[in-house]
Amino acid sequence: MAIITLTTDFGLKDHFVGVLKGSIYSELPDAKIVDISHDVAPFNIQECAYILKNSYNSFPKGSIHIVGVDSEATQENQHIVVLINGHYFVSANTGVIGLITSEIKPDKVVEIKIPDSLHGSFPVLSVFVQVACHIARGGTLEVVGKPFNDLKDLREFMPRIVDDGKKIIGSVIYIDNYGNVVTNIQKHLFEAYRKGREFELLVRNHKIKKIHKAYNDIIDFSVEKSKQKGDGDLLALFNSSDYIELAIYKSNLKTVGGASTLLGLDYRDTIMIDFL
Repeated sequence: MAIITLTTDFGLKDHFVGVLKGSIYSELPDAKIVDISHDVAPFNIQECAYILKNSYNSFPKGSIHIVGVDSEATQENQHIVVLINGHYFVSANTGVIGLITSEIKPDKVVEIKIPDSLHGSFPVLSVFVQVACHIARGGTLEVVGKPFNDLKDLREFMPRIVDDGKKIIGSVIYIDNYGNVVTNIQKHLFEAYRKGREFELLVRNHKIKKIHKAYNDIIDFSVEKSKQKGDGDLLALFNSSDYIELAIYKSNLKTVGGASTLLGLDYRDTIMIDFL
């Protein structure tokens, strides 16, 4: 039985997640359901894409990923199923799939067309679950939809290269549970334009001149302990998904604050890199 994952902005206070799981088990008693996240900020497509893009490849091919963010169908927000590298994504055409497929071409895309399906206020339940269970039983995409060639592409969230390659202007795309700030500048882009040059990462009134590989790389054990950087200090690093991330070492968002609150950064705020 294929794995079915759930990524939504439903939270856990209400009954919605439980209803989804109950409906899947009613259709497929032996189903394997995995929660990726239910804490995506409401209607935040970029945040949803970041979480899903950096998690789906950890699952075996044949997995089915239900995306429950901004899922109501409109003329511009069609219900779709996308097959990418052996993975099925059941979603609305919000741009989330376009962000995931920015570096890999989909194998197949169909617009969901199910006769007599209920298009109410809970399409993740009435449509997406039905389609996911169909696929999990070995059903083909041609049965639930027709070919579709109009995936939304959210290019506005891509970093911009300016000043003849001397600057990269990026933005905040995700803030994690620790208050760490993830930018949309990836390591391969940074290195492609750096060309061995020194640089300054500019954020608010801070300048950062080094990007680490791990959080504790900020500590220089060769200097006297009283002079070492450590808890509470700002750093930049390439995170596990190779995005430039800003963090306060060993911070706590709920007490002293994290990079997001201490630097005053929020979703889509600007981060700039100057190559010297």
